[in-house]
Amino acid sequence: MTQRLLSGIRVLDLSQFTPGPYATLLLADLGAQVIKVEPPAGDPQRIDGPLDRDGISAWYRLMNRSKTVVRLDLKTEEGKRVFTELLGEADAMLESYRPGVMDRLGFGRERLDAINPMLVHCALSGWGQTGPYRLKAGHDLNYMAFGGGLAASGTKDAPVMTYPAVADFAGGLFAAFAIVAGLQGRKERGRGAFIDASLAETVLSWLSPDLTGMLRAGFVPDRAAIPYNGGLACYQIYRTADDRFITLGIIEDKFWRNFCNAVGRADWIPRQWEAVPQHGFIAELAALFRMRSLAAWLELLEPVDTCFHAVLEHRELPSHPHIVARRMIAREDGADPFVEALFPAWVDGEPPPARHVFRELDAAEALRAWRAAPRAKRG
Repeated sequence: MTQRLLSGIRVLDLSQFTPGPYATLLLADLGAQVIKVEPPAGDPQRIDGPLDRDGISAWYRLMNRSKTVVRLDLKTEEGKRVFTELLGEADAMLESYRPGVMDRLGFGRERLDAINPMLVHCALSGWGQTGPYRLKAGHDLNYMAFGGGLAASGTKDAPVMTYPAVADFAGGLFAAFAIVAGLQGRKERGRGAFIDASLAETVLSWLSPDLTGMLRAGFVPDRAAIPYNGGLACYQIYRTADDRFITLGIIEDKFWRNFCNAVGRADWIPRQWEAVPQHGFIAELAALFRMRSLAAWLELLEPVDTCFHAVLEHRELPSHPHIVARRMIAREDGADPFVEALFPAWVDGEPPPARHVFRELDAAEALRAWRAAPRAKRG
């Protein structure tokens, strides 16, 4: 059922690396027909990451599953002609050029509207289409730094780099959401939409609680100093005796009480909401967790109704019983094996769909395939 939600929707993807291709991967999971348009040299991510036998990056393969890839030189008249035909058939287009590039290629907003007034055009850039940073170069770490994603994350001494690339994946997720909204909105509007989305502002949009909190007395979002960034003992990461890690994410009083009773420290129950930062209290819990291995802690806490979890290592994920039960990871064996996390939702009781390897076609052939396939109603 997941693959039917956007059945008949046609998407052009002119993006590169992670954010845009992740957005269109999600759209493909939902059933959209995605044609990824690359320059003659291809997407630079083809050689970014571990390379398979044919010299193509496994990361590139994963980000472009279930898509059709074509190569067009949009600086030539023939490339422009074919791309114009693709635009006429498309429902949505995502591109990640710097502002002004589409205009220089001859496909500015007025031209796009003339070709296809029902097109939902998402421009996913680092900083947005306007403002003093519009042409500034950047990558995920820079966007996280700008958007507030690093200032309050990490230890007391320094910010900590986030991984996976939060701004990249969050920006891609937001772009997919915005495109779907644009597709729905055109039914009422009778026309498409231009969506100006940025990776940096996607991160910034999560900061409202902190920015508002700073207007209240006593709230300063320093690192490891506020409730949910390391200031609370009950919401913390602890090292175990075997140098593994376990998380506590305990907010509700009942879960905290259950935890304290389970570890034989009922005296800690009234201390949950002592003033933050609770560095002294955190040290007491750290000493406790260093007394047992991760396996021993799991044996003790699994039967307890409380909020905790081991910090899983990547190698443990594919065989984890919950992930297996939810059918969220697919594996393909062979000379170039794949292990991929699928679309993160079930629809109508069905697990996420399997993906298939991307295929490379001549642009004219891909256009013929689009024209031959059923398409979604535009209004």
